[in-house]
Amino acid sequence: MSATILDGKALAQRIQAELAVEVADFIENNGVVPCLTAVLVGHNPASEVYVRNKRNACGRLGIDGRLERLPAEATADELLALVTRLNKDEDVHGILVQLPLPSTIDPARILQAVSPLKDVDCFHPENVGRLVQGRPRFLPCTPHGVQQLLLRNGVQIAGSRVVILGRSDIVGKPLANMLLQRGAGADATVTVCHTRTKDLAEVTREADILIAAIGQPRFVTANMVKPGAVVIDVGMNRDDSGLCGDVDYDAVREVAGMITPVPGGVGPLTITMLLENTLTAARLQQT
Repeated sequence: MSATILDGKALAQRIQAELAVEVADFIENNGVVPCLTAVLVGHNPASEVYVRNKRNACGRLGIDGRLERLPAEATADELLALVTRLNKDEDVHGILVQLPLPSTIDPARILQAVSPLKDVDCFHPENVGRLVQGRPRFLPCTPHGVQQLLLRNGVQIAGSRVVILGRSDIVGKPLANMLLQRGAGADATVTVCHTRTKDLAEVTREADILIAAIGQPRFVTANMVKPGAVVIDVGMNRDDSGLCGDVDYDAVREVAGMITPVPGGVGPLTITMLLENTLTAARLQQT
């Protein structure tokens, strides 16, 4: 029997409807419109699409979605000056520096310059530290989307064996920390795999919940999945067949108990969690 499809797009729409009510209530009670400003350097086609989708989502929820552009030849100092101006702008509650940046600019230097109170991507070292300690200001967007996808589909996380493929600062590491915490949506036993992991398939077959976030198209095959496991595909790749994830979807679907599609799985929830963080940032800056 084929796996149950975890529809991230439909879930994102439900959560956004909830957030729209909260945004309207916040505006009515505070006379302030939450504002997210995206910073785009150069003209990367994928980044253009991502930023446009984020701004469109802002509009649907009543959030002010702004865009600041710099040319591809902009220097790090010019970008830092823009970030500094946005940090000081009281009308801006969230700052999103769209990655990747041109190769001439060190992204760590830029991300560290964003005010921790406006760091809605949760990349600043202060916010990462708070996450590790279990007292987050914001939750990183893609990991939070994965967590919501599991929680709202009734997946048992507490006590489950979770295996995460990938140790990136954007997905793998923060998601592992979130699922290790105590409380709802956590209390899991987590293993993080990477390029140096030995006997990888043996490890992944132990997973009750397998999360693929390695950026390699169709890397996870059916023989790597325990029958009945929940498979979350965070990957977004393009090959000769078009868009695909890190999971061999058609084959794994026949083994897994639940699975996310690509597209339409984790991606829409990433944007949704960004909007939630923007509202949280606006609330924090009113206190």
